[in-house]
Formats: sequence, C-alpha cells, structure tokens
Amino acid sequence: MIQKVKTRIVGLPRGWKRALLICFDFVVLGIALWASFALRLDRWTLPRGLDEYLVILSAPAVAIFVFVRMGLYRAVIRYLPDRALWTMFQAVTLAVLIWVMGAFLSELVGRNVVPRSVPIIYWALSSVAIVGSRFAAKWLFLPETRSASLKLPSVIIYGAGAAGTQLAQSLRHSHFVAGFIDDNPALHRREVAGLRVYSPSEVPALIRDYGVKQAILSIPSLGTSRRKDIVADLSRHGIKVQALPGIPDLVTGKYLVSQIREIEIDDLLGRSAVPPDIDLIRSMIVGRTVMVTGAGGSIGSELCRTIAQWRPQRIVLFEANEFALYQIDRELTANNTVVVVPVLGSVIDGQLVSRTIRKYGVEALFHAAAHKHVPIVEENTLEGIRNNVFGTKEVVDAAFRLGVKDFVLISTDKAVRPTNVMGATKRWAELVVHQRASEAKARGTGQRFCAVRFGNVLGSNGSVVPLFKEQIDHGGPITLTDPAMTRYFMSIREAAELIIQAGALSESGDVFLLDMGEPILISELAENMVRLAGLSVRSPENPHGDIEIVSIGKRPGEKMFEELFYDEAASSRTRHAKIMRTTTTELPGLPDALSQLEQAISNEDEQAARHVLFDIVIRSDVRFLEGSAA
Repeated sequence: MIQKVKTRIVGLPRGWKRALLICFDFVVLGIALWASFALRLDRWTLPRGLDEYLVILSAPAVAIFVFVRMGLYRAVIRYLPDRALWTMFQAVTLAVLIWVMGAFLSELVGRNVVPRSVPIIYWALSSVAIVGSRFAAKWLFLPETRSASLKLPSVIIYGAGAAGTQLAQSLRHSHFVAGFIDDNPALHRREVAGLRVYSPSEVPALIRDYGVKQAILSIPSLGTSRRKDIVADLSRHGIKVQALPGIPDLVTGKYLVSQIREIEIDDLLGRSAVPPDIDLIRSMIVGRTVMVTGAGGSIGSELCRTIAQWRPQRIVLFEANEFALYQIDRELTANNTVVVVPVLGSVIDGQLVSRTIRKYGVEALFHAAAHKHVPIVEENTLEGIRNNVFGTKEVVDAAFRLGVKDFVLISTDKAVRPTNVMGATKRWAELVVHQRASEAKARGTGQRFCAVRFGNVLGSNGSVVPLFKEQIDHGGPITLTDPAMTRYFMSIREAAELIIQAGALSESGDVFLLDMGEPILISELAENMVRLAGLSVRSPENPHGDIEIVSIGKRPGEKMFEELFYDEAASSRTRHAKIMRTTTTELPGLPDALSQLEQAISNEDEQAARHVLFDIVIRSDVRFLEGSAA
C-alpha cells in the first residue's frame, strides 16, 4: 500500500507535486505555530475563536509567499546541497520575521498578544519541519526503480526561447535539465517550460549545486562573435559545451532541433560570415570540367566537396596517395550527382598531367598538391623543391600549353619573407605561375593564372588542431613551440569557397590574399581546445587541472608570426569583402635560376639547392619592394 502511494506521488506531474508540497507546508507550519503556543502556554487545546485561528493561519500564508519568491518550490528533491539547505533556513527566518512584524502591528491595534518566546520556538520547529521534510521526501519518495535517474547527466540550456524549450522536452528522459541560462534580465528568476531561468553569472552556483557537467547552446540564430563570447565564458568553468545546429542546417534538414552537435574550434574564431558570391562560383564551376591536384589532401578534398555542389560537368581528382584518392572518390561518387574521375599519380609526372588534361578537356585547374609540413620539408629539402617547385612547373606548363582557361595555385602565408624551405618553395611556385600569366597576356590566349595566399586552416592534415586533439585525448601534455607564437586561422570550408571565388576574380597574374582576421595566439588556441573538451588547464594557478601545456622551443625554420603582405599598401579590395588582390613583379632571371635549381637537385647537392632557392626569393622580394616604392 505504502509503495503504491509512493509510486503515485512520484508519477505526478511537476505542477501537481508543487501544489502538494505547498499544501503540506501550509499544514505543517500551521501545526508548528500551534505547537509553539502550546509549549509556551502549556495548554494543548485547539484554538478558540476567530482571532486565534487567524493568528495560526497567518504564519503559513506569509511563509508560503516567501518560499515561492525564494524558489523553494523550484528545488529538485534529488539535489539538496549545502547551499540549498542554507536557502531554506534563510526562507524560514525571513518568513518568521515578517510574521512577527505583522503580529506586533496587530498588538498595537488591540488584537491578541503574542508571547516573545513563541517566534523563537516557531522558527526552530519550522526549520526542522521544512528542512527535514525535504530530506525525508528524498529518502521516502525516490523509489528504487528510479535510482538510475540519479546517474542521468546534469545539463543547463543556454537560451530560453522556442528552440531551448523544445530541446528541454527532448532531453527529459535522457538528462536532468537544471535550468535555462539567458541574457534577458526580464526572464531571470522566472520559469519557462517548468524550468527556472538563471542569469549567466549563476552558472558556477548551478555547477556546484546540481553537478552540471554540460551546457548546450540553444540559440540557432546566434552570431559568430556572440557565440565565441558565450562559449569562452562557459568553457572556463570546466564544463563541456555543445550546441544546437545553426538555422541553415535546420532549414536544409541536415539536423533536427533535438540533434546536438559538438562546439568546434571554428566557432571560437569570431570571424564574421560573408555569404559566397553565387555568380562568381557559378562562372568558375557550373558545366565545366574541373581538375584538382592534391585532391585527397585537406584543402584539395574540401575543394572537391565544394565544387561537387555546383554542378560541374566532371571533377578530375589528381592524387599521389592511393588511399586518400580512394576516400575522396568514394565520398563524391556516393553523391551520384557528379561525374568523378580518379587519377593516381604525382604532379612531377609531366606526361601524366598533360595526358589527363588533354583526355578530359580540363577547363579549370586548382593546384593544391604540395608538401606543406614545415619541419618535414626542412629535413627533406630536395624532395620539397622537386614537388613544390618543379611539380608546380609541370602542372602550369601543361595547363598553359593545352589551353586550360583558369589556373589557381593554392599558396600560403609562409611564402611571404620565408625563413624555411617550404615557404620558399611556395614563393617560387607563385613566381612560376606569374611567369606563365605574363606569357598568356602577351600572346592574348585569354587564359587566367593566379595564386591564392592564406594562412592555416583548422583541422588540416599536419596542423596543430588535430595534434592538440590527440594530445588531449591522451591526457596531455599539449606541446607548444612558443607561448607567444601567433598564426592566422580560418575554417577549411570557408577557405575552399574563397579560393573558388578568387579564381573567378582573376585578371591573370594576380596574387589574392584571403582576409584571415586577427592572428591568434597558439597558446590561447590550446587553452580553448582544453576547455571545449570539458577539462581544465593545469598551471601554477591551477595545479590540479587536467591538461598541462608545455613549451618545447621553436623548430627549424619556424617563424614567431606569419604575414600575408609584402606591402599592405600595394594591395587592393575586390568585389568580395574577404578577398584582396596584389601583384607580383616579373623576375627576368627566373628561367636561369630554375635551370640552376634543377641541376642542384640532379646532383643531389642540398647546399647548392638551398642557396639558389633563397637567393631568388631575396631578389624577388627586393624587386617587389623597389617596385612598390616607385
């Protein structure tokens, strides 16, 4: 019988439970006040007359009002921490004080006199009754069949709008939702969908009181800058932050409101989104045969995915790594809306490059194939030069000779005043492409050759983001070369879209610079990634943190900061807000330098190859700066 009653009470809706608790408190507090008078007067009889009944009933009425205002009926039985205990004592004390003031005023108008010891006895009995009843309810009315619910993860939802309330409903059986967080002060201390709305400043208290380990952003229309601020604020508390999908993903049906995604480091870049220029992308892709070298790499594969969305006639995937080629080919062919041609081979193989362009009638070519890992290329100088310089020469020569209309070289910010072999080889690649652009102009072929220069993309192969993720998964430490080192970052998807649009803006001979925003401290990136994982950084200020960040010193050829410009004043805006244009100067000695570099590689003379490599870079830099000054 008792078990049935317990089960029925537990199964009641939240509103009914609250009403039942209010009735219980009213009765218990009335009894407590009656007992206080009885103990003081040593008279255990029922109240006599209307005045005594009004005195007895006034105290519970005042207390219920105070309890409601102080949120006692929003408390969750299974969570009764020390702070909640203190809140109950505060509520009882305030209720007693207000009642005593009312009783004192009633004495002034000739009503019944309340002995001075009664409020003290009433406070003691009420405190025991209210606090004890909550703990008794926790022990009595939480049946064993629901003990598993104690293990449900406790979460907070940031955003008390329509999406947030829908999310709260969907999480009802899998999570304990401690409440909403919202920036709107008008909602604070109110209830939405049966859950209390808190201020962002109350997050630490929620973590402490309810064991919150996870926060979910439920504002699909949230701007990038504000999202960055919110995620940074939440993650510093050591909780995992997730989010609802954005409005575009919801509209297209990619996600449902109930589907929560992880917050990516991209979300913390704070970059303002600029919609792609549809006309530029269409003119570059729609109905054309497009070839991508390095199609299995980070940038190359994202370019292929982006191109596939814009109805090309076919995509030619040119890749030296068999497994990488297999993966991107399988991914794109599963789409069934685009013709995909996989070609296995190296860009060094000029005959294969030419045969591929001729066979499939390539009209637009994106050259993304390159060795790009700075320390590896530094240790393998000859191979880096062979692939990055002469591989580019083979591709651009074949494109020029076979009439490819649009050629886009994927370059890097490391090509600006390079201090390492990789950066120097990419600067050479820019010069080789510019030389062909000049020839195309001189002959009036109508072909366009350009380079697109940008910084790091998040998540690319060999970048710090996958490395940091791996180190975090293994419990640390995260290794930094230098805490003061900065880099430019953008998302790989944004980079691919901008590359295509830059190619459409080409007038031949251009070097396009993508707006990378502000440079980011690598140490700050590492700290953000630790916090996004729901962990804390171990430091002298926090010796018990989860992940330590250590400095190991700069590697050979690394720069403390990267640059996009030789001379910012020499750049100009384009019709796209995130694409700038600059030019490079003709270098008369380039053909001879190429011959010298080829001879050094043939002789396997690394010292001579390095000398030629950096000598031509210095000469091109000086010539460019002299031209800018003139």
